[in-house]
Amino acid sequence: MRPPRQPQPFPPPAPASPPLRVLVADDNPVVRAGLTALLSGHPDTTVVAEARDGREAYEAAVRHRPDVILLDVRMPGVDGISALPHLVGLAPVMMLTYSHETETVREALRLGAGGYLVHGEFTTEQLVTAVRDVREGRPHVTPGAARALLAELRGDAPAHAAPQLSELSPDSAPQALSQLQPSMGQSFRSRFRLSSREAEIMDLIASGMTNQQIAAACFISEKTVKNHINRIFAKLHTTTRSQATAKWLGVA
Repeated sequence: MRPPRQPQPFPPPAPASPPLRVLVADDNPVVRAGLTALLSGHPDTTVVAEARDGREAYEAAVRHRPDVILLDVRMPGVDGISALPHLVGLAPVMMLTYSHETETVREALRLGAGGYLVHGEFTTEQLVTAVRDVREGRPHVTPGAARALLAELRGDAPAHAAPQLSELSPDSAPQALSQLQPSMGQSFRSRFRLSSREAEIMDLIASGMTNQQIAAACFISEKTVKNHINRIFAKLHTTTRSQATAKWLGVA
């Protein structure tokens, strides 16, 4: 008679990943306290330090080595933009601010910010997701900041002579088309019957954003972006991004 089988022990639980360590830099003590309470209320994030300006942020980052730095733009003393080049070498930086001026957004991203969030344009869960994504190298830009960049792209176009389509090579056409000023307004675009979300995504396509960047800007998955793009292509009767951009900008 066989001895009874011994029950197999349950495998030990996988070790929990350590919480994401965040540094919050903002001159407003109410904002700092709110962000600290908000982030520390999640088991996968913790605020390890706070700072009132760029200099304090740098000193705290050297001392605590956070995983992500949340950085305001306008602060007394050393502001966020001035501190940014020194901070990005220590940890990924997410701009978290009330400012969505075009020049500020562009300069922050040029100097190495991994994302740009404007207060009032995200939920608590979206903020936590954005912080973790920026740590992994996935950018996040809220709609207000994305619109500022789009406005600059369109506003700069009249200052330069628009290239004739006959002068564009197949390789250069998508890049050149993405920077052309729309020659007609919303009344022209309304004939495509895109939903407001589809129109927003088409604007981002025209600006040259990738699916990953669009997903980050709209806080949706890349799969959802692809589904929207398929519907956009069907409504515009196109099969490529460059064709869709040309139609959307009124140059095809």
